[in-house]
Amino acid sequence: MADTAPLWGVVLMPFVLVATAVAAAGLDAAVTAVSQRGRAAVLRDLLAPLSEALRLLGQQRRRTNAADIVFGRVGIGLVPVAAVLAAAVLPWGFRAVTDPVVGIVWFNAMEALAWAAIWLAGWGPNSALSLIGGYRFLAQGLAYELPHMFALTTAALGAESLRVGDVVAAQQGLWFVVWMPAAFLVYLLSALAMAFWGPFGHPVGRDAAGGAVVEYSGADRLLLLGGRWLLLVVTASFSVPLFLGGGQGPLLPPWVWTLLKTAAVLVLLIGGRRLLPVLRMDRYMEFAWMVLVPLTLLQALFVAVVVLDR
Repeated sequence: MADTAPLWGVVLMPFVLVATAVAAAGLDAAVTAVSQRGRAAVLRDLLAPLSEALRLLGQQRRRTNAADIVFGRVGIGLVPVAAVLAAAVLPWGFRAVTDPVVGIVWFNAMEALAWAAIWLAGWGPNSALSLIGGYRFLAQGLAYELPHMFALTTAALGAESLRVGDVVAAQQGLWFVVWMPAAFLVYLLSALAMAFWGPFGHPVGRDAAGGAVVEYSGADRLLLLGGRWLLLVVTASFSVPLFLGGGQGPLLPPWVWTLLKTAAVLVLLIGGRRLLPVLRMDRYMEFAWMVLVPLTLLQALFVAVVVLDR
């Protein structure tokens, strides 16, 4: 069981998440700059997320006819809130804000809350393209939620507990990624889909003029797109206690190991998304239903047999 973080840690946690999201966005912008314009543009683009955030803060909010302002605003606000609430069970080292007996279920429930948030954000402006983006996220989220949930369940099965602290403790001596590689890879892939990022960015795709975010500007757009980065950071961070031993490691303090492993997973996702092919959304959904779901079920069956044979 993970120790409970002190009060100052609870207050600090959202700021750490935001700082990590800004750093990840800066790294992504820098990698894009290197691939398109060479190394000379790296420093300028490294700070591009901050300058874009300041620009959006100074921008006026856009209004559309007959908009459902309440639903739209609730949806926009729920995206970062769901990410922060999901991070409450995330242990930094061996300390978490809370470590309930159903911590993994809580994390998954907060991800499901993001579904409703994106759909509400798409519904709010009373715009066809915006609503298409919201429904795209529902379809994509449903296809990738099942393998994502099975990957979470597989880690819990290996630890014989839904408490995140117990999952970390069960990996002492052997990380779950060693004997659950399929669940780990499916988790990372579904993390990209749940954060509708990279090749899974169809809900905010250019073919729909920006989809769920097309009618938003100013602080609304900043909150929605920033929330997406928070979702990516939190889902990437949760792979560390699930499959990479949490804060376990030699010499360094546990929180440093957590930070290093989280940074490695984020770099892997940011670099790896450029290696994934950009396919039509239905092709990725078909891949999830036909390949990832059976794969994670086989992985869960293997883990169940190992656990029964202990």
